[in-house]
Amino acid sequence: MDRAVMGVRGRRKSILRRLLSAVVAVLGVALLCVPPASAASVLPTPKDLTAFFDLECYKTDPYQPPATKLTLRHINPVLANLPTETVALGQREQLCVPVAKNTQVPPSPALDFIRYVDLSCYRISGATVNTGLVLSHLNPLFQNLPRTEVVVNTPQQLCVPVIKNNVVPPQEILNLVSHIDLKCYGITPNAALNQKVSLRQLNPVLVPSIPTHSAGILYARQLCVPVQKAGDTIPADVFKVVQYIDVEKFDITTPALPTVSLVLRHINPVLAGLPEEKAVLAGASQLALPVAKNGNFPPG
Repeated sequence: MDRAVMGVRGRRKSILRRLLSAVVAVLGVALLCVPPASAASVLPTPKDLTAFFDLECYKTDPYQPPATKLTLRHINPVLANLPTETVALGQREQLCVPVAKNTQVPPSPALDFIRYVDLSCYRISGATVNTGLVLSHLNPLFQNLPRTEVVVNTPQQLCVPVIKNNVVPPQEILNLVSHIDLKCYGITPNAALNQKVSLRQLNPVLVPSIPTHSAGILYARQLCVPVQKAGDTIPADVFKVVQYIDVEKFDITTPALPTVSLVLRHINPVLAGLPEEKAVLAGASQLALPVAKNGNFPPG
């Protein structure tokens, strides 16, 4: 065969190979730039989210936000008959952050959302409701424990969603966690759970700072129930999930933990205009565990 012809064919093959390599490279870059398909774009069921909704609550240094009044209404069906109430936002007392107990790993997509639930808790006051409830644990580790009867008394705290150190979750996750508002009531009796667990941080900001540690779960102190703030429009699909977030707060004992300094920013639309807050975590004081009220279990 003529050498010139062979040379032309060789150059064509070389050009084709280079073009093919370039196409493959472009496709590879494109795939890297596209976020991986994630269950996070699909909301978890109320059952899956609440079953692993464990929050470790840390004492913070005192902080008084600007004068703010909020009108709250109950959104869980069991307490929907309680009246709407206007409260004043008092001093910050706690930051509650997501943890996993023992070797538990929340399933996806629940984990994608839970790991970004950070609630800053402020002192409030309000009317005593004296409402009797029967509580059932939802987390698989404790769901076989006996149900407990409690009386819900006076509101003590409002826990509202924040982000830490300006680490913003993906938008589809923010759309849910930004609407988690919990009104915490004192309860009686203050029965002891008497359980020991290991707690592991889930939020990426605290994973490097706070090691996995033991915790002894002691006395029940509060029941925190979902509410909606006036002016907050909760999307219908999100509402169907957050209305089932009920947690019972217990005192805990832990080993000495590192002091952590953070900057908090409000993410609920009603409070988004409040200034950033500096917060120093000064030891874990309580653990919030998911419960159901009066046998009204989250669907899913």
